[in-house]
Amino acid sequence: MENNTYSAWFQCIAGCEGKLPLNEIVYRCPACGDLLEVQHDLDVLRQTSPADWKEQFSTRLATMSSPGSGIWSKHEWVCPAVAPENIVSIGEGRTPLFDVPRWAKQVGIASLRVKLCGNSHTGSFKDLGMTVLVSMVKQMVAEGRQIKAVACASTGDTSAALAAYCAAANIPAVVLLPRGKISTAQLIQPIANNALTLSLDTDFDGCMELIQKLTKSQDIYLANSMNSLRIEGQKTVGMEIVQQLNWQVPDWIIVPGGNLGNISAIGKGLQELRAVGLINRMPRLVCAQAQKANPLYQSYLTGFSDFAPKAAESTLASAIQIGAPVSVKKAIRVLTAFDGVVEQASEDELANACALADRHGLFTCPQTGVALAAFLKLVEKKEIKPTDNVVVVSTAHGLKFSDSKIDYHESRLSGVAPKYANLPVEIPPALDSVQQQIQQHFGS
Repeated sequence: MENNTYSAWFQCIAGCEGKLPLNEIVYRCPACGDLLEVQHDLDVLRQTSPADWKEQFSTRLATMSSPGSGIWSKHEWVCPAVAPENIVSIGEGRTPLFDVPRWAKQVGIASLRVKLCGNSHTGSFKDLGMTVLVSMVKQMVAEGRQIKAVACASTGDTSAALAAYCAAANIPAVVLLPRGKISTAQLIQPIANNALTLSLDTDFDGCMELIQKLTKSQDIYLANSMNSLRIEGQKTVGMEIVQQLNWQVPDWIIVPGGNLGNISAIGKGLQELRAVGLINRMPRLVCAQAQKANPLYQSYLTGFSDFAPKAAESTLASAIQIGAPVSVKKAIRVLTAFDGVVEQASEDELANACALADRHGLFTCPQTGVALAAFLKLVEKKEIKPTDNVVVVSTAHGLKFSDSKIDYHESRLSGVAPKYANLPVEIPPALDSVQQQIQQHFGS
């Protein structure tokens, strides 16, 4: 995969002058302190025709040695500064776009698909950004940079991805987690991958504040999404969606939002595809927030005229239980550009949306439940039209949240009236008992 003619760099999102190389350890603009983003030389990308790019992407997925990566099949668009020998991949990307035609018909729209980003090595979309970030760390180490460890604050999924990719690369990892606020399935992942796992008596925002102080040291590298290398991997979600739809753009893409890096990333990838000519229109984007952690939704109600962080309350959607999102400026910019919507979901709405989705063959995490609840509310409000094609981004695998699913079906969730509870029926080990239950359940 040739990458020597392509270039990318860090640049301030506020428009400050100057370009910073991707191998520089920097997370904010040195001039104004705002976030950075990765900019690509689009003129060079345009030297290859849209038809040739599409063919290259398809061919690479079919011919890359195992494990094939949906991210690195788009090497030049993601991080050309990483040499092929320094790529750390565990086969991320290439996740299914699950068609749910029965549900689409029930609510009266043209189509509903769910992008299953949780069908990944560590069970969440965080793998997409982490392959880029850890590969860049490996590249910097190969260039002689002294990096003691890579560190992140996490509500669970980021720590799992960081730990796995660092283990694969033989790079030390440190994760800061809010004590008692993530699932057991999420906690065990960094432990199993031998990360230094620090459980703190605070919430995610407290962990994030501390990790920013910790990573002021140049030998501890920051792995949270304020490091815009992560965004470059995550932006391929939108690119994969349109590629899987044979380069047709859906009318809506709905994304759960917590720290707001993912909505920003998906918008960025689509903007770059359009700038180079691979697509000719944009979808509308929806950022879906849990009602108990909804600072962006509150800002949306004012037309984004202001934004105020808030203390996030406990929510089933623990991975987006964030009251002071780092990427808020990027998210507002993207939503404005895409005629975007921000919607919220209560605990009852998100839990029942999860359970309803599971009845259509999915196995959704609570964060995806927030996005699906937002979808249902936008259909009810008639913002989503009968002719519309909708894609909901599922950010993690439901197996990470099996405890909350059990609690749902056993009616143990506070504030949730489980409409779709489905408990096992305990019966004697006799054929007539089994037949009786089948008769009661299905009829003659």
